[in-house]
Amino acid sequence: EGVEQLETYFGAYLPQFFYAMLAPVTLFVVLAPVSVKAAVILMVCVPLIPVSIVAVQKFAKRLLGKYWGQYAALGDSFLENLQGLTTLKIYQADEARHQAMNREAEHFRRVTMKVLTMQLNSIIVMDIIAYGGAALGIGIAARELAVGHVSLSGALCILLLSADFFLPMRALGSYFHVAMNGMAASDKIFKLLDLPEAAGKTAEPDADCAIHCRDLHFGYAAEKETLHGLNLDFPCGSFTALVGESGCGKSTIAAVLTGRAAGYTGSVTLGGQELSAVKESALLKNVTLVSLGSHLFKGTVAENLRMAAPTADDNALWAVLKQVRLADFLRSENGVHRLVRVSPFDANAGLDTQLNEGGSNLSGGQRQRLALARALLHDSPVYIFDEATSNIDVESENDIMAQIQALAGKKTVILISHRLANVTAADNIYVLDHGSLAEQGTHEALLAAGGTYARLWTQQQELENYGKEEASHA
Repeated sequence: EGVEQLETYFGAYLPQFFYAMLAPVTLFVVLAPVSVKAAVILMVCVPLIPVSIVAVQKFAKRLLGKYWGQYAALGDSFLENLQGLTTLKIYQADEARHQAMNREAEHFRRVTMKVLTMQLNSIIVMDIIAYGGAALGIGIAARELAVGHVSLSGALCILLLSADFFLPMRALGSYFHVAMNGMAASDKIFKLLDLPEAAGKTAEPDADCAIHCRDLHFGYAAEKETLHGLNLDFPCGSFTALVGESGCGKSTIAAVLTGRAAGYTGSVTLGGQELSAVKESALLKNVTLVSLGSHLFKGTVAENLRMAAPTADDNALWAVLKQVRLADFLRSENGVHRLVRVSPFDANAGLDTQLNEGGSNLSGGQRQRLALARALLHDSPVYIFDEATSNIDVESENDIMAQIQALAGKKTVILISHRLANVTAADNIYVLDHGSLAEQGTHEALLAAGGTYARLWTQQQELENYGKEEASHA
């Protein structure tokens, strides 16, 4: 909308501005031989319109800036509430958000009405000047004719041309408000366009894609650091786990290693190249992230899988589906009918099975298996699994962990998990505590050390055994 109104500024306001400047001068030259007095009086009154425009311009720009700020804020709130509507319903907080949205909408309405009031008042002022000037011209013509200073034809000339002194300026004023609205919107547009672009990254990592972090510091906010001087090594073909309590920085490390969190200090190298200098395309080619929030798109199973490998044939797709134990489900008539309503002639959709947005017609475990299949098809040297088995059924969790462990030795695997039973086979386990490295080692060595890892392991085992005991008594 702002761009369209900015187009009005360049396409209508600026041409009208030059016309409004030239028209009174041209009319003055034409009318001066008829009546110098009338031409001078009309010419002196013409600048009153631009003076009124300038007078309102500063106030208008400030008000329109506020209007666009509130407009954007209202849109942000609406989108956020819409995206979180399910959560709001679960906690019965939708009514409170509804009221807050109403207050924002009312504030926006008031700002809008102020803008319209400002525009209407300025139009009234310009109309008074424009048509008052035309009336003044009529009066001058009549007086000049009465005293015999001009002939009847001269009076008619003054009468007909007096309005044209003011109408171009009046038309300029009508474009002014739309132009100012576009200029206010353009301030936000140019703030975005003027953001500094990142320097071109040209580095290509070596084939082994080993990752080494030295004195790694990072914070989402300048005043609060999340990672404190970490020294981590992820050798080529290793199976490394990152564990710790919630908020200890595990997912932040994943964000740094995948380039989603920029601005770290210290050193992070991928395949011998500093991560901050590695080309984005090379980073995406060599590092694959599989998280709990891996998104599935509306479309067929094949379309979702081929995002990772556009040239993969059907045999390759079925191979990865078999690895994650989804092939039989997609081939079975019952499975397909549970997924999607199909015609009687399409009882076995297979790779052409239609998925809803977000894969909502799959179970949580099936969604994660399909996301894992897509990641396997990508065939990158480094895989980062960030809580990829959270909130899914035990069978799916076991299947996914079996595939993760099968990757170890062939690929560099980094597993982030809150459940320590999933990391026992890791070659090395880093235990994080509030963004710092508390300890590291194998599962057996960390248990023997009796530190943070041993405490967390004992707590989880007691909790899981308690759940099993309760289930057996039931």
